[in-house]
Amino acid sequence: MRQTITRIRGLTVNIEVVEVCQTDANGGIIWYHAAIYIQQHGSKEKTLVRRSRLPGAAAELRREIQRDGIRAFDRIKA
Repeated sequence: MRQTITRIRGLTVNIEVVEVCQTDANGGIIWYHAAIYIQQHGSKEKTLVRRSRLPGAAAELRREIQRDGIRAFDRIKA
C-alpha cells in the first residue's frame, strides 16, 4: 500500500491531498482513495472538503487549485 501526501501552501489556507493506493503484482490498481483537506493558518483542525475513489481525481484537483487558487473549491461546493 502506497500513501502520498501533497501539501499546497496558500495565503489564507493550506490544502492537503492524501492519496492511498493498493496495487497487485502486475501493477493494476486494486484500491484507491483520495481525500482533500483544508487547514486554516494557525489552526491544527483540518476540514474534509472532498474524497474520491477515482484514480487521478486528486491530481486533477491539484492542477485546478494551482491554476485557480481557492476559487477551485467554489465549483466543488456548488
